[in-house]
Amino acid sequence: MKALLSHILVLSLLVTLVTSCNNKSQQETSKDAAKSLPTIAVKHEFPDTLVVGTIYSPASFFILKGDTLGYDYERICAFARENKMGIKFHVASSMKELINYVENNKVHVAAYEIPITAEYKQHVIHCGAQNETFQVLVQRAGKDTLNNVTQLIGKDIYVIHGSNYEARLKNLDSEIGGGIKIHALENDSLISEDLIDMVASGRLPFTIADSDIAQINKTYNDSINISLKVGFMQRSSWAVGKDWKWLADTINEWAKNDNTIAKAREIKQRYFEMNKHHRDSMKAMSDSLNNLVENSQSPATEQDLKKIYSRKEGDISAYDQLFKKYAATAGVEWTLLAAVAYVESNFNPQAVSWADAQGLMQIMPSTAHSYGFSQEDLKDPEKSVYVASLIISKTNKFLQSYIPNSAERMRFTLGAYNAGVGHIIDAMKLAQKYEKNPKIWYSNVEEALLWKTHPEFYNDPVCSYGYCRGTETINYVRQVENAYRVFREYEAKRNKKK
Repeated sequence: MKALLSHILVLSLLVTLVTSCNNKSQQETSKDAAKSLPTIAVKHEFPDTLVVGTIYSPASFFILKGDTLGYDYERICAFARENKMGIKFHVASSMKELINYVENNKVHVAAYEIPITAEYKQHVIHCGAQNETFQVLVQRAGKDTLNNVTQLIGKDIYVIHGSNYEARLKNLDSEIGGGIKIHALENDSLISEDLIDMVASGRLPFTIADSDIAQINKTYNDSINISLKVGFMQRSSWAVGKDWKWLADTINEWAKNDNTIAKAREIKQRYFEMNKHHRDSMKAMSDSLNNLVENSQSPATEQDLKKIYSRKEGDISAYDQLFKKYAATAGVEWTLLAAVAYVESNFNPQAVSWADAQGLMQIMPSTAHSYGFSQEDLKDPEKSVYVASLIISKTNKFLQSYIPNSAERMRFTLGAYNAGVGHIIDAMKLAQKYEKNPKIWYSNVEEALLWKTHPEFYNDPVCSYGYCRGTETINYVRQVENAYRVFREYEAKRNKKK
């Protein structure tokens, strides 16, 4: 497994921790201990490279498909770009470590939402746009949703033992006269997102979460309601060290600019409002395909065609010939390429995801550039399928010496296509460390990938790529495999009837 890390360097087309943040220089990301900065506060001049502290999280800073993303990441990149600076990131493992970076002059700025409290004001100067969050009740959406805190009386609410949510619930219980059934779960591996998922799936009735985390989770699962506030407003913002007031003032002025505000609003919408979950409607697709096989003597109706999207009569999609053309390049059956396109874009060559993945096969622009294609090229279905086939082929070949079984290896390849090969490598290393089989996907590496939602695991020394929303990748692999099965069965029936 140690050889995996060395071989990852040859996959620069698939994953990288060094990406371009502006045209002047490269942005660097490091988990190494930050060194003290040279003192330039007296000059009040921007450095050539802005050194930024951050923490891996689902909102501020994370890596997806080899690209660095995040609400705070994109905004600090915009600040650096507008002031003609390169940018370098030091990733802290905790808020305490991040504050230490700022206080001890190891970073110029912490681009992370640091609570504006009396405690933190002793160590840093807050700056930039202020983010306001509340604790909210997470419940299933529907006609019976609660809309007043007094309705919590007699309700079972689950929180993590020792969390600020438990403390808030106890205070709220006292404020409304008692009666809330508070269940404090004793589990060191649980995080707020786990409980939100349990509410979404119906395994728990209620939980409490910060509104920003709840909003992100709602973009992945619209079955939850997060409208009821149960806590007081908490303000947070970026921060600089006490010696860098001029930089704080500069960031404050930049944050007030109309263009900055408009751009921040657009970025916030993508991360906290846009729907992010993959479709999972294979039964409807399967029924439609089978119906056309059984009734192939009569032409497909307009309603039939709408059910199976842009498919021409008898075809799975309007792009079947492209999947067949590049199947050999990818080293897979053409119906697998069709399955990836279905789950990725719903066979829509104009699709653009919240993360800016483009086209039929949802390729990131940076990946397209590494293959010699522009972002505009990705709207061309043939170029999109071609690049996707190269990605699948390279990933599959890379994994071949570690996962001999071809069917098993394809699950890893699909996982890498969705999340980026770096996260799959991390999950394989975690699986090995915690006595799972690093060569088996189901119940082994997929479980380890799920762990990468938790700071305990994505900050583990064996991990290099930080936070990953493993649930999405696990579901993605299953959905593509389901689509692949349906498409193969349909093709077999159609060929048999010919």
